[in-house]
Amino acid sequence: MEVYLDTAATSIKKPDCVYKAIDNFMRTIGASPGRSVHKQGIRASRIVTDVRDKIAGLLGINNSSHLIFTLNCTEALNLAIKGILKQGDHVVVTSLEHNSVMRPLSAMIEERDITVTRVRSDADSITDPDDLRNCLRPETVLIIMPHASNVTGTIQPIEECCRIARKHGILSLVDAAQTLGCVSIDLTRLPIDLLAFSGHKCLMGPQGVGGLYIRKGLCPVPLKYGGTGSASSEEIQPDILPDKYESGTPNTPGLAGLSAALDFIAAETIEKIRQSIFEIGKIFRDGLETIKDVVVYGPRDMRFNVGIFSFTVKRRDPAEIASELEDRFGIMIRVGLHCAPSAHKIIGTFPEGTVRASIGYFTTKEEVEYFLKSLAEICND
Repeated sequence: MEVYLDTAATSIKKPDCVYKAIDNFMRTIGASPGRSVHKQGIRASRIVTDVRDKIAGLLGINNSSHLIFTLNCTEALNLAIKGILKQGDHVVVTSLEHNSVMRPLSAMIEERDITVTRVRSDADSITDPDDLRNCLRPETVLIIMPHASNVTGTIQPIEECCRIARKHGILSLVDAAQTLGCVSIDLTRLPIDLLAFSGHKCLMGPQGVGGLYIRKGLCPVPLKYGGTGSASSEEIQPDILPDKYESGTPNTPGLAGLSAALDFIAAETIEKIRQSIFEIGKIFRDGLETIKDVVVYGPRDMRFNVGIFSFTVKRRDPAEIASELEDRFGIMIRVGLHCAPSAHKIIGTFPEGTVRASIGYFTTKEEVEYFLKSLAEICND
């Protein structure tokens, strides 16, 4: 038996419609969108427009042109961070940030002399909005936080934190890599200025597609420049959205697959997906608690978890546990620091890291029970 429990890295099980949509694009369309007026180019453009509108609908956005497609969430975060920050700016982040946030910020410290304050989260990886408020300065221009930790799965109080930012005239950037597709995000209610997302995790689309929502009125400096299929007589970058930020040929096969995944999610509903992860996750979390010498990190209450579980086994190396799970039982999980070293410093698992198991909509009760039985056998040896 093979069991895949690494959805936080990428969802390996996709709806069948995703495979079919990619295959159909490659076989029957294959052209570049926004570049040609022949029928195949028009069909490709329609795919890009349709998937942009679907994501806008998922987020409650009226104007889909404010959704920028990128290769992944990392590129979206880089676009927001490098496009917003200027010389001497101050940024507030949480202690849960992925290196997709911290490495661009480190580059900005060197290049633009920005300063960064890190808000310390608690033992369950929850960030207190009051602690965040106390870190603000007159020169603070941006607050960055994940919607959910990729280490412990803890959902953050983004509404309260973003309202604090908005009240003080500070921009907010939310990393929704682990939530869009399995947690409702309504931008008509949430005062979020910039939101980065991944297409290949909870959205169940293919790799190579992500995006950034940019609130109306914001004009980050583009991350890259080049052909857009618009204003081609000019050698300067067009100022219209989304063209300003989408130079070069996009991953249209990937967008076709993502479009199909969004149709699947719309039919199933976010609520049903969230409930499924809640129910399977509760079995997972409760089961981990019963296994000898297993230490679980993050909140026990699945209302505050997106289906990501980090744990260690006393007196055992995390890499050894992961290796045994795959070699003996065919269970595939993640091990290490998960590109978020500061989160591990908070929960006390740095530098070895944790074993991380993460579930998705297609994870079954039988797979979870098999995993728990297998881990128990390893721990009892």
